[in-house]
Amino acid sequence: MRAAGGWWPFDRFMAAALYEPGLGYYARASRQFGALPDSGSDFVTAPELSPFFGRALARQVAQALAACDVDEVWEFGAGTGALAETLLDALDALGAGPRRYTIVDVAGALRARQAARLARFGARVAWAEAWPEAIDGAVVGNEVLDAMPVRLLHFDGERWLERGVVAADAGFAFADRATDMKPPLAATLPPGTTTELHLQAEAFVRDLARRLRRGAAFFADYGFPEAEYYHPQRCGGTLMCHRAHRADTDPLEDVGTKDITAHLDFTRLALAAQDEGCNVIGYASQAHFLVDCGILELLEGQGVAATANAHKLLAEHEMGELFKVLAFARGCDFEPIGFAHGDRRHRL
Repeated sequence: MRAAGGWWPFDRFMAAALYEPGLGYYARASRQFGALPDSGSDFVTAPELSPFFGRALARQVAQALAACDVDEVWEFGAGTGALAETLLDALDALGAGPRRYTIVDVAGALRARQAARLARFGARVAWAEAWPEAIDGAVVGNEVLDAMPVRLLHFDGERWLERGVVAADAGFAFADRATDMKPPLAATLPPGTTTELHLQAEAFVRDLARRLRRGAAFFADYGFPEAEYYHPQRCGGTLMCHRAHRADTDPLEDVGTKDITAHLDFTRLALAAQDEGCNVIGYASQAHFLVDCGILELLEGQGVAATANAHKLLAEHEMGELFKVLAFARGCDFEPIGFAHGDRRHRL
């Protein structure tokens, strides 16, 4: 920070806080994922909460593999490997097991856990160190885009300022600078608004869409379409931190020991994929997507505990409505089963 003149844009700070080798939250050996705080975890994701997330998703992935005539699955941000394990087992049971399952994860500390969990699949599972020139396959990502660093903007009533970070005493403080950047719907936002731009997530989607030669991509994460994201009542932004299954809004405190995320602007992500020549083939709430993929059928005859955990994937006050699934494709034409009844592309 001193070498940069004493000020970092927030995305540079967030990248260091999450991914700096040996220091960042995802670059340490600590356990981030788990159902309860007494496990030492900080939050739970859908694949960790219930295997029925992956089993339902597998039906959509199987359809995409067949429709696009491809035999490889790519997962970005595989966490503990829970989704990969469930997907591989479920795809094998459907007779659609891929020839290769490739994981791309910038959190190198998690790779050993993934490898141990997925060892029984042998050479079918591989890890990519860099982007391939082209991707032919089905791509999945669960809660990966929200962990990509964001830029912060603040409106003082007269102009938009970029909110960055400076060193202050023994810690850090926010400091604003003049900028030409502004939110897509800036005219509707009141003085005092602080919000985010997802430039890195958009760049990631553009790069993926550019390299996707034949296949389909499915991303599940929390967020809103643009009109809801930049709503006047959301004037405090969406930046959030997670530790020990508690949330707070101060990313400058206890840096490196907690997760930092922001909700997604799905409109911008869909446009990024479309601008690179992909077709946006679906956008729905997680609940609608999983129901359309047959999760209720999969839950028939299951016990109370399994059903209760799966219910959290669907309930509006849990993950069902806040989480969305966005899908885009290139080189194949099919109607994805996960968006048969709940498609909301018209709201993007």
